[in-house]
Amino acid sequence: MTISASLVKELRERTGAGMMECKKALVDAGGAIDAAQELLRTRGQAKADKKAGRIAAEGQIVTAASPTGDVTAIMEINCETDFVAKDDNFQRFARLAVDLAAARQPATVDELMAIPAGDGRSLEEARRDLVAKIGENIGVRRLAYVRPSGHLASYFHGTRIGVLVDVVGGDADLGKDLAMHIAASSPRYLSADEVPEDIRANERRILSEQAQTEGKPAEIVAKMVEGRLRKYLNEIVLLGQSFVKDPDVSIEKLLKQRGAKVQAFVRLEVGEGIEKKSENIAEAVAAMHSGA
Repeated sequence: MTISASLVKELRERTGAGMMECKKALVDAGGAIDAAQELLRTRGQAKADKKAGRIAAEGQIVTAASPTGDVTAIMEINCETDFVAKDDNFQRFARLAVDLAAARQPATVDELMAIPAGDGRSLEEARRDLVAKIGENIGVRRLAYVRPSGHLASYFHGTRIGVLVDVVGGDADLGKDLAMHIAASSPRYLSADEVPEDIRANERRILSEQAQTEGKPAEIVAKMVEGRLRKYLNEIVLLGQSFVKDPDVSIEKLLKQRGAKVQAFVRLEVGEGIEKKSENIAEAVAAMHSGA
């Protein structure tokens, strides 16, 4: 059957799909545009499922405040390439997702994805449609909230690192300095009290095994282990770290000097902890020529 160019154009405007995909869907649907739109959505879901296993370690960190301003959401949303991270469609989806999170404050990413996103679609359906349109795996990976009891400070290193800090006391400059410090130094916990016992035990075991190879008496080994454990804890907790702008001063001492206290912080970095696939180009070319 003959499909008019105007019908193809209308379907493209509705869905954002490619011209040939729209034309094929219209042919398969007998020229019925609503049925063709549903076909494209079904095919888009199949494409999204196929891409779900692909590594998505690029993307953006985005934030949004709730309508009442008392909660700020921060989110990591991923794609496969830096090129797509800069795409307008990806950025619009990221903004939609974080705005919904700030407004509705779901506890988990799964709950977020089930929220209606407009046009009769859930956010998950909007994600799948975007995957079909762009051709990359895309997903919301992490979501957190800060409900400040003091001053909310923030720092963003481009779109790849985002920090929110709840600071009681001090001033705006201190808040900015703390946020920049957290971005640079990557503390995992606020204080040593927050470090889980299993992490302490594992680090103590590793340090003990290392110290025992040095041939020291048992009582000396025990003291060495405890000293090295304290050093390790100071490296991973915010209060124990040396301030990046003055390494002679710890964050804990800085806060005391300024009459301030950090209540909470969140630091997200794009792709953090994701194992990226590395490919040896020479081996890949050789494999292609060998038929492997």
